[in-house]
Amino acid sequence: MALDTRGSMSMLQRVRAELDRLTPEQALAEQERGALLIDLRTSTHRATSAIIPGSLVIDLTVLPWRLDPTFEYRIPEATGWDNRYILFCRHGYSSSLAAWNLRQLGLSRATDMVGGYDAWVEAGLPTTTDPADERP
Repeated sequence: MALDTRGSMSMLQRVRAELDRLTPEQALAEQERGALLIDLRTSTHRATSAIIPGSLVIDLTVLPWRLDPTFEYRIPEATGWDNRYILFCRHGYSSSLAAWNLRQLGLSRATDMVGGYDAWVEAGLPTTTDPADERP
């Protein structure tokens, strides 16, 4: 009998097999070496929690355009195809799909954080209540 490859979780499993996903501790270490952490959480989720210091908030609907180094309305940090972007959402589901999509775009070093923001907090890593760096 053939395996059923339909559905969101099957797709997520296939996508994640192509990513070099990072633990929160690994993500922090890479951020300290210059990687950009991108917060994809909804405004509702961000409103009820702290943020990761130094992370940028970019709405998922505009993410590919903001990180495309050739696009007129990119963020200033989007300077090359080999930039390291580490995406995170609340639990690490949407961020996996978003990182895979960025790789399809040509951003070959995009990845995401295992467990998302919740795993970061659970690991006891730094958060702040300072205003988020939102990039519309």
